[in-house]
Parts: sequence; C-alpha cells; structure tokens
Amino acid sequence: MALVPYEEGGGWAARQLHSPSATFRFASRTIRLQQDWRRLGVAAVVWDAAVVLCAYLEMEGIDLRDRSVIELGAGTGLLGIVVTLLGTKEPAGVRALYCTCCARVTITDRAAALEFLESNVQANLPPELRPRAVVKELTWGKDLDNFPPGAFDFVLGADIVYLEETFAELLQTLEHLCSEQTVILLSCRIRYERDLKFLKMLRDRFSVYEVHYDSSKDVHIYKAHRGSRKDDF
Repeated sequence: MALVPYEEGGGWAARQLHSPSATFRFASRTIRLQQDWRRLGVAAVVWDAAVVLCAYLEMEGIDLRDRSVIELGAGTGLLGIVVTLLGTKEPAGVRALYCTCCARVTITDRAAALEFLESNVQANLPPELRPRAVVKELTWGKDLDNFPPGAFDFVLGADIVYLEETFAELLQTLEHLCSEQTVILLSCRIRYERDLKFLKMLRDRFSVYEVHYDSSKDVHIYKAHRGSRKDDF
C-alpha cells in the first residue's frame, strides 16, 4: 500500500487530502478520482509523487505500447490509469485502436484497498481498455507466487518508500518481478534519513540513478535495473 506521512493541520494541502475527489488531465483525458481519507487513510488520496511520475511518463513520451507494466502500492490508481491510457496503440491526439498492441497493466495494492482502487480504475478507463488493466492483491514479500518472476517490462511505484519495516519485503518483491530487461521507476519525496537508507539498499542490488527532479513538488524519480547498463527506454 502506498504509505506516506501526514501531519494533522489546516492549509490547502490538508484540504486536498480530505477532499472526496481529485481531478487531473493526462493522456488527453480528464481523470476524476474518488478519495476516502477517513476510511482508508493515506492509501486513498493522491500524492504528488504519483502526479509527477504520470507527468514524466507523458512528457518523455516513454513507449508503453505492448509492454507489461506493474504498479506497486497503487492507492487511488492514478498512475496505473494513466499508464493504461498512455499505452494505447496510437500517439496522443489520434483516435486509439484498442488492441493487443496496448500496454498490459497490473495495478496492485493490499486487500483492504482493492475495492476502492478497482472503482477508480473502472470509472476512468473507456470500456475497450478496461480488460488491459487488472487490479490485483499484492502484499510485498507475501503474494509473489501469484506473479510470474521476471515477467514485467516496467515496475512502477509512487511514494511507496516510507516504512522502514517494509524495505526488505519491497526489495524482495522488486527482485522477483524484474528480469534483466525490466525498468523500475520509483517516484518519491526524500523526507527522512531512512528514505536514503532504502536507496542505498536498492543500489546494493540494482543499478540506480536519478532521471528527474521536480523542484516545485520536491519529488525525485529514480530509474533502476539489474546490471550496469545505462540505456534509454
């Protein structure tokens, strides 16, 4: 589950978190997400790291067509929805041909968040694309037998690096999901020393480097993969 810290208080940020919905514009579509802080807490609100990673994928024009993509700790589902839309056959501005050339997206979180996540995904994807986005339970380090090892081209996560007690299970999950060709993209705000500890742990097992920094939101995007290659997408 996407977990990030929250400090009680007023202000615009707090109002946004407690708002029952949030609206965004990506992939030439308006995406309207339900939020439910009272019932599901941090898993049911949109965080800046997800917005920044969505914008990065769209601005960089990363080709997601015919790729297998999995999102970890999806929360509201914004990132998985945008990836599914961006992974259509035709470029932005051209009527998409929804076919087997589209991205195959698996959107995951813990069991408690799945019903809420599924409702957002179904509400924001056209009927033709809904079969391309599968919502599935994944508790890091525990449900790995339900996912074929090394079967994904991209592994994505937004603000999933927070609780130190989950670091070992997250690394185990990344290692299980990744092949030599898999690209990991993690979007996060570095809030605490323990966040840097996770990056060090990640670098012990993967090649890791920063590919983007949004100074307005203080969000970093890191790319990781097995081996020492530093190629483009």
